[in-house]
Amino acid sequence: MFKTIALFGTMTGILLGIGWLLAQGTGLAIALILALIINGFSYWYSDKMVLKWYSAKPYDEKRINKILEKMAFNAKIPKPQLYVIDNPVPNALATGRDVSHASVAVTKGILELEDDEIEGVLAHEISHIKNKDVLVATIAATLGGAIAFISQMAYFGMFSGGNRERGGGIAGLILIVFLAPLAATIVRLAISRQREYMADYTGALLTRKPRSLANALRKISQHSQEASMNGNLATSHLWIVNPFRGEWFVGLFNTHPPVERRIERLMEMV
Repeated sequence: MFKTIALFGTMTGILLGIGWLLAQGTGLAIALILALIINGFSYWYSDKMVLKWYSAKPYDEKRINKILEKMAFNAKIPKPQLYVIDNPVPNALATGRDVSHASVAVTKGILELEDDEIEGVLAHEISHIKNKDVLVATIAATLGGAIAFISQMAYFGMFSGGNRERGGGIAGLILIVFLAPLAATIVRLAISRQREYMADYTGALLTRKPRSLANALRKISQHSQEASMNGNLATSHLWIVNPFRGEWFVGLFNTHPPVERRIERLMEMV
């Protein structure tokens, strides 16, 4: 709860600061109203926003649903809603407010894995839900994503050359230097690398097959290195393996521990 309040407070402070700089008292009042709307929306609808970013749709594939139901039963939580993302790179994420309002989204590429490897992946995501990671992670993705979007727009606007004569280049540079690291910092402060280790550990206990999760992590990592996904970089921490590469923004949002170290820990469990 503390981290959730801290995230909302940070977002409110940023908006109030921008409002004051733009229009002082009037801007401050408008920014306060906007902050209340954004914070309320983030709490109730951030999970839906994340799914919408990736055009996720309900998934009725029997094989995956059966495995997800089994993992939820083992974890003693309600079965989350299952969604699919039309992407050939295998990966998965969990989102939602709590165990009763949670969703798991998988890419179509997940079908390339063996059943026991899929079990490991879904058990990892179920563990995030069971360990109550999803609320803070999803809100951080939404708020950080909004700020990252502004900084990226400033980046492209600056180097497109269209606004240089009006001083847009300087403004864009300020936004890049300030907002992108700020968005990344918000995500980093909210998300600990330890949560990935814990989800790996809990997931391995649910399946009793740590080697299978290790194999899945290895395969997903290899695929992600060969073909990067397109999406909001502030959501990178939601995925079981960071699916983004090739941009300088990516390094700012890297909240995952090294895959090699995660695999080593799982193999120690074996």
